[in-house]
Amino acid sequence: MKRLLLPLLSVALLAGFKPAPPMITPQPSRIASGPVFLTLLDRDSGGLLPQYAHDGQRWTPGERGHRYGVRLRNASPQRVLVVLSVDGINAISGEQATPAQTGYVLNPWQTTDITGWRKSNDEVAQFVFSSPRDSYAERTGRGDNLGVVGIAVFNERDAVRWEHRPAVPLRRAAPAPAATQDAASSASRVMAEPAQAPAQRLGTGHGEREASSVRNTAFERATTDPVQVVQLRYDSARNLRARGIVLDRPAPTAEREPQAFPDQYVPDPPRR
Repeated sequence: MKRLLLPLLSVALLAGFKPAPPMITPQPSRIASGPVFLTLLDRDSGGLLPQYAHDGQRWTPGERGHRYGVRLRNASPQRVLVVLSVDGINAISGEQATPAQTGYVLNPWQTTDITGWRKSNDEVAQFVFSSPRDSYAERTGRGDNLGVVGIAVFNERDAVRWEHRPAVPLRRAAPAPAATQDAASSASRVMAEPAQAPAQRLGTGHGEREASSVRNTAFERATTDPVQVVQLRYDSARNLRARGIVLDRPAPTAEREPQAFPDQYVPDPPRR
């Protein structure tokens, strides 16, 4: 049984938050059978970032230099463990991410914002949209998976299920404008399809330190494999347009896409 991190954050943090206008309200990323919703919050503008469906993935635009948070909402009546990967790196341990690693434990129906790379139980280094060169992954020699935030979710063995929801339940966000874009594409797209997907323009930097308190807790996974895995791709608005997500035709899928959990198996040891 591993000692895992329980965020000292709750839905109370949403008090006073102004939702984004309907035209840019994101549909949080969640597979049908999974309990957790994933969205990104631009902490400098104060709004949830929109998400767009494209070629079987979800994309969100970021702005270089802006701080952001990863918002996680547990929509289930039991505790869950969420392993968080940013640019292919575990946001708590700093290891190349795999689902088997340490993560955050969310209480039933809890919403929490993860705002940075964990440095201790009381502090994080802020997530900041940066150039690829200045990203934490690139600076530590692991820049092969820039531009992706991912979660692997586990249920708890012998979990206690809570039967009553909070007095004021969170409202599910309205759908993103992806369907409208697809419906109007034949009439509005006039630019030539690019020869290849644009080079990644954003990564996640290792920003300034800030207070963020968690405590250790025990959590036994009900299964070896996660019950839910979600990936959310991010890049500049310019690159999203270049991929055809906003105005242009869709760009061809790259031969290799960044992966939230690149290491699925035990690697060979270095040769002697």
